[in-house]
Amino acid sequence: MSQRFNEFNQPIGPALPDWQPARMPERQTLKGSYCRLEPLDVAKHSGDLYAAYAFAADGRDWTYLTDERPSTPEAFRHWLAQRAAEKNVITFTILCAKRNRAMGLASYMRIDRDNGSIELGGLTWSPLMKRTIIGTEALYLMLKYTFELGYRRCEWKCDALNAPSRASAERLGFQYEGTFRQMMTRKGRSRDTQWFSILDSEWPAINRAITCWLDRENFDPQGQQIQRLQTLLRAAKLVDGGVNGSAV
Repeated sequence: MSQRFNEFNQPIGPALPDWQPARMPERQTLKGSYCRLEPLDVAKHSGDLYAAYAFAADGRDWTYLTDERPSTPEAFRHWLAQRAAEKNVITFTILCAKRNRAMGLASYMRIDRDNGSIELGGLTWSPLMKRTIIGTEALYLMLKYTFELGYRRCEWKCDALNAPSRASAERLGFQYEGTFRQMMTRKGRSRDTQWFSILDSEWPAINRAITCWLDRENFDPQGQQIQRLQTLLRAAKLVDGGVNGSAV
């Protein structure tokens, strides 16, 4: 794309003649083959969620989250109610389609309809979700819904020291943008935050790759993947001419 200039011969960004603000995500159920995402319902989901998080032997999964893991069902219910009441945040409970059991949480955050930007955050996986297809499909459903709503940009942010979160972002095709140093304080500590994003122009290739990875034909009878998602992403981006950066 050739560079545009204004009447003062200053470089300016691409024109958006047809741009309209993105739509607000609705609190609706998102259904996949392996899981479904339901709007967080404290009364309905708190029992199963507390039990799912209790499978962890300690609180290490909560090190990089805003809060520590609540230690009692009552404290957990209070924490969940606070999360459900957060402004400009829409939180979903992730349920296993086979077991019909709540296993984790994920949220839309920093929803900016006017500029077409939204963040996937508040990812709180229980041990029941780790290294399963459910986590990948849950995030895929949220990404798919994001771009169907007309957003231009989907963000992912994490503590710069949170290696598993960084790896998850890159595995899904998010591109690293930079590190915001001393961006916040959390739990009495200083936190540097790494930013990642997927743009609407990058989504078609990523969509194809994740769809292929989720296909049942991509798993053997023991449930092991045949093709890795990173391999499929590389192939999809090569077809699209290496859209906006290198493949992960």
